[in-house]
Amino acid sequence: MSNVSLELIQQCLRGENAAMVQLVQVFHPLVFGVCYKMLGHRHDAEDAVQETFARVFRHLDNWDQSRPFEPWLLTIAGNRCRTMLARRKRIPNTDEQGFFTSQVAAQQDNSQHLREELELALTTLRPEYREAFLLFHRDQLCYQDIADRLGVPLGTIKTWVHRARIQIIRELQEREALEPSRHAV
Repeated sequence: MSNVSLELIQQCLRGENAAMVQLVQVFHPLVFGVCYKMLGHRHDAEDAVQETFARVFRHLDNWDQSRPFEPWLLTIAGNRCRTMLARRKRIPNTDEQGFFTSQVAAQQDNSQHLREELELALTTLRPEYREAFLLFHRDQLCYQDIADRLGVPLGTIKTWVHRARIQIIRELQEREALEPSRHAV
């Protein structure tokens, strides 16, 4: 590890925000690549990257400075990905996207009607929920890109997309465009 990287980590340990941002910028491509390769889904990989860096900064003082930083960082990233993969196996098809997708697939013979119902359900959402939902699902932007575009915190974007999904599912179920299931919200 170069002195610059070690100094950067020392600054992070002192709580310097600029150093933390720089550390993320330096290692984000590497961590994202590992997470994407393990998870196979861009949005899951972004979530794993965020969890990885959150954990790194929480436990940076536990890192043995006599050992290389990169393997320690990538071990954390790999563990985050394995946790996400294990969660997928334990709870198959209950994540919101999987639920939404499976419900749409089950209604393919009625897809035009469902599309119209979805458009109508979108009009019932608060404008910020609708915009976040469309940027995520239609435009395939990651949560962080949406947060940057809309100028709101990342957690707020995740909440808006989640609430939009729940409201859309409820609207579609109330109009009987989707059949209620054991995953009903």
